[in-house]
Amino acid sequence: MSKVNIKPLADRVLVQPAAAEEKTASGLYIPDTAKEKPQKGVVVAVGNGKKDEPLTVKVGDTVLYGKYSGTELSVDGNDYLIMRESDIFAIL
Repeated sequence: MSKVNIKPLADRVLVQPAAAEEKTASGLYIPDTAKEKPQKGVVVAVGNGKKDEPLTVKVGDTVLYGKYSGTELSVDGNDYLIMRESDIFAIL
């Protein structure tokens, strides 16, 4: 997990997406054009939460999120997603 100098505000969470699958379960390699966006990642930074709603996720948690959740951003060559905590479905 990399150290990033971004502090999300309120109920937002910064997630580093997991790498896309390279092979299928049967051992076939997946070309870049056919890879799906990952829906799992590691929480890198969290905001302070809202006044009446503290955040339930913390740095280091592996989470599942929606396929089209969040906003993509790239910092120092690393890709991240910034999203609201409500876009996160589960903690693994």
